[in-house]
Amino acid sequence: MTQNANSLVEKSLPTHAVSNRSLLPPWPQYYEEATFAMGCFWGAERLFWQASGVWVTMVGYAGGDDNPAPNYTSVCSGETGHAEVVRVIYDPAIITYKQLLQIFWESHNPTQGMRQGNDIGSQYRSMIFARNNEQMSLAQSTKDRFQQSLAAKGMGDITTEIVPTTHFYYAEEYHQQYLARNKDGYCGLKGTGIACAI
Repeated sequence: MTQNANSLVEKSLPTHAVSNRSLLPPWPQYYEEATFAMGCFWGAERLFWQASGVWVTMVGYAGGDDNPAPNYTSVCSGETGHAEVVRVIYDPAIITYKQLLQIFWESHNPTQGMRQGNDIGSQYRSMIFARNNEQMSLAQSTKDRFQQSLAAKGMGDITTEIVPTTHFYYAEEYHQQYLARNKDGYCGLKGTGIACAI
């Protein structure tokens, strides 16, 4: 799949199945963006579109090789290095980046490495893509705090990668808001049951 092919994916995207908003920029002024990988992107996206203050969500691929542009088959092969990610556009006057991080940490198990539950592979690893120094700092500080809480309960080390934002490639149309379109769709996300104090 070439970069031009990924552009064709973008052009064919429908509006958001829940909010009916565009999946493409521009976003409303002063809104901000966050990108997370936490296992299968179907369930991850639903977690965030349900949060008050989130304008729109979309799923895609990030964190791997930029050439050629990825698709679902190539990402699942493990050869691209990409993870399944959810991009979140939000109103920081209603929901803060810290609150998004709390959803992220509490909604999956960040100690599992290249998997989430029964979903195994590098595409399911836990990642935070920081857009600026503030996001990087908050991601690291909440990780350190959550690690203390996990250790107190006898859990292992967090394997979440915290990296600068890379190019976001939109996933194919049928993956967007999958669990809104498929009410009985699979979601393997499970948190640890341990709270992340922010």
